Amino acid sequence: MQTGLDIISDKIPSRFYGKRIGVLCHAPSITSSYKNIIEVIAGSNDCILSAVFGPQHGIYGQTQDNMIEWEGNMHSEYNVPLFSLYGKSRKPSPEMLLHIDLLLIDMQDAGARLYTYIWTIKLCIEACCKAGIPVYILDRPNPIGKLPLDGPVLKKEFFTFVGGASIPLCHRMTIGEMSLWIKEKYYPSCDLNIVWMRNWHRHSLYSETGLPWVLPSPNLPTLKSAIVYPGTVLIEGLNISEGRGTTIPFELFGAPFINAEKLKKNLLDRNIPGCTFRVHNFKPTFNKFCGENCNGLQIHVTEPEKYFPVSVAMEIFSAIVETSPENSLQFNSPPYEYEEKLIPFDILSGDSGMREAILNKVPLSIERERWKWEIEEFKQEFSKFSAYNE
Repeated sequence: MQTGLDIISDKIPSRFYGKRIGVLCHAPSITSSYKNIIEVIAGSNDCILSAVFGPQHGIYGQTQDNMIEWEGNMHSEYNVPLFSLYGKSRKPSPEMLLHIDLLLIDMQDAGARLYTYIWTIKLCIEACCKAGIPVYILDRPNPIGKLPLDGPVLKKEFFTFVGGASIPLCHRMTIGEMSLWIKEKYYPSCDLNIVWMRNWHRHSLYSETGLPWVLPSPNLPTLKSAIVYPGTVLIEGLNISEGRGTTIPFELFGAPFINAEKLKKNLLDRNIPGCTFRVHNFKPTFNKFCGENCNGLQIHVTEPEKYFPVSVAMEIFSAIVETSPENSLQFNSPPYEYEEKLIPFDILSGDSGMREAILNKVPLSIERERWKWEIEEFKQEFSKFSAYNE
């Protein structure tokens, strides 16, 4: 298969000829032969690399955690401005856009609605629409397309930097499809162009593409991390470690107050499809419970096509409530990712419903029924934007 970058590397679009190109990219923005997009554009005789933009974690994944900002300077190799979109600015300013005639975007998404890269793209689409600058998106695979749709659809009153469109938590879309959705719903006058992939099928995992895996952010080191991420990322809103500060973040979860053996038995007794659990205590080297022993488990996904990551997370939270001392599980207070008022768990999950279901011990079957109708409406909407076969 070929990504959007592979396609333009073979032949630069004629619309790029003679234009000053700004590139929004990060570490995975490489061809199937490992050539970085900045090298591709800078090495072309048909266009001019005039600026580089970077998202959360920087252009090479150098900033580790949420809310670790970075600021730009001049690119050391190509002597063009390097602008941070995760620092003083999260949206390209009019001054930044004076450097470019066209914005070229190549970003690897993780398949979870709250991953920030698509929301950086949304802000770029907004800025470029206002400035009359064309935007080109180079599409890439959803690495967990094989997983089912799962989780609540984001409600408009919970839109933040970790979610800016009404899609489910585990959505199966590519970054190109999400960009098209954003344009049509919010910025219809934007000159948005998408270079679609060739020979990619949605019902697949990244490991089936033959493409090199480059971690899209520091705490998604492997495809296994990405598979569980749409569910266990919700732990960021709780007083539990999601495994940051270990070598397998999001596969591990735990806390000093958890009884790991009891928790494992409770979860295995639920006969959750697609996965199993194993006791694995750990001591994070940074982030929550840094230097403390966390009693926890590792999730092992055995059948990805049967694995509902958000539903599994709900099972985990329910099991922790059942096996831990009363009121041990707590929801973190703001701020979180530039949001000062809304509860972090709510902006991650998509609304207050999941949190209320956990607090009130609502059966998962009832909560999933709520998601089911939301997802059905989403599927009808998504059919208008779908660019790939199953």
